[in-house]
Amino acid sequence: MTTSSVVQYRVENRVAIVTVNDPDRRNAVSAAMSIQLRAAIAEAESDSGVHALIVTGAGKAFCAGADLSALGTATEEGLLRIYDGFMAIAECTLPTIAAVNGAAVGAGLNLALAADVRIAGPDAMFDPRFQKLGIHPGGGASWMLQRAVGPQMARAALLFGMKFDATAAVQHGLALQVADDPVAAALELAAGPASAPRETVLATKVSMRATAAPGSIDTDLHRLALRTELGPQAISIASPEFAARLAARSTRRRHPRSSEVEA
Repeated sequence: MTTSSVVQYRVENRVAIVTVNDPDRRNAVSAAMSIQLRAAIAEAESDSGVHALIVTGAGKAFCAGADLSALGTATEEGLLRIYDGFMAIAECTLPTIAAVNGAAVGAGLNLALAADVRIAGPDAMFDPRFQKLGIHPGGGASWMLQRAVGPQMARAALLFGMKFDATAAVQHGLALQVADDPVAAALELAAGPASAPRETVLATKVSMRATAAPGSIDTDLHRLALRTELGPQAISIASPEFAARLAARSTRRRHPRSSEVEA
């Protein structure tokens, strides 16, 4: 196992398991975490003995969103640094599974959506939360949600604040299944590509990316969606209203976990 401050990496039966590992802060996304996520994905892709990848969270949360203390001062460049971790998952050449063990909020929801497949634990909660914070969705969230659950449910989530528990996530196609141990279930699912020739697995993913919308590649569409959202989100984060909300949260809650929510 490779262990860093906020990301753990290990390989089991030809499957890389990447764990965001900051449980005291409910695995809040930071620039440092994103850098380490990108490095872990690159390590898996470069290892010929790895055929699939699982991402999960340490502790009770999958990922409770972005670090608000960093988000409140983020420029467009800073937002891109926060996004880079889940974009590494989205662009991974290997089949990817998000084992969602708990809350996936804001940027944490983006991390789950970036995977090819999601398996929900009993306590999983998929919550966009952007509107509640008074900020524009970011990271391609609007595109990823519409791809995952269709336009109506995506609008219910982003325009009306709907969130999905584990059962609702499966009902609406956001998750494949509910499992008491989502990592174990993900490993069972990943046994398929793990036992297949790696070149066939990689080629199949390339083809699926190219045929989801023939004439385009889905990762290119994701990047375009990210750029479309980036300007409005940067403006909303820089607004006096968001600064006031951030200050109010800091006043109400002095525990370090108050800095985690979403980008």
